[in-house]
Amino acid sequence: MIRVLLVDDHELFRTSLRVRLEHEDGIVPVGEAGTAEQAVLKARALRPDVVLLDLVLPRTNGVDVIPQLLRVTPAPKVLVVSSHTQPTSVRQAITAGARGYVPKRASDTELIEAIRQVAAGERYVDPELGAQLVVADGQPALEPISDRERDVLHLLALGYTNHEISKKLYISRRTVDTHRAHIMRKLRLDTRAELVLFALANGLIGAS
Repeated sequence: MIRVLLVDDHELFRTSLRVRLEHEDGIVPVGEAGTAEQAVLKARALRPDVVLLDLVLPRTNGVDVIPQLLRVTPAPKVLVVSSHTQPTSVRQAITAGARGYVPKRASDTELIEAIRQVAAGERYVDPELGAQLVVADGQPALEPISDRERDVLHLLALGYTNHEISKKLYISRRTVDTHRAHIMRKLRLDTRAELVLFALANGLIGAS
């Protein structure tokens, strides 16, 4: 059973979300919060698996709440559900530690799929938002990435360290470092968060 905490300053939207989730097998809304302070307190008390988090909260930017939620034990997975769909908002949330991002206009099917994937430890970014971020950040690659670079990109996006990748691909750590540098240069990316979003938007990690 996936336990979900709903965090949004609009009670009507929280109620709508709760009703949607109450009719879904394997998902149970365990609580609601309208402020950042309530969100952290209820996460500690209710121990949800997933927190659905809006970025617009009273007196607080929702992005700033994400690290606080991740310090709760056990740490919940954070899935942002927001009307803010600018690439900057998506990038900031993922960099802060959110495991997923969907717009409030998302269909019931997409939201449920996102919750299930995030609860399973995977990542989910709405395909349209991910594509917009790539357009905003990414000019086309300077040159195509090789098959081996694609393998490294896949594992980096899944969260493996360079050391772990070297073991999985039976190559040296130095070679992994080189491939990673080439990938970031060719795709004109600066951070792992941007790399993950690029991989999601281009179907390289199957939204995981």
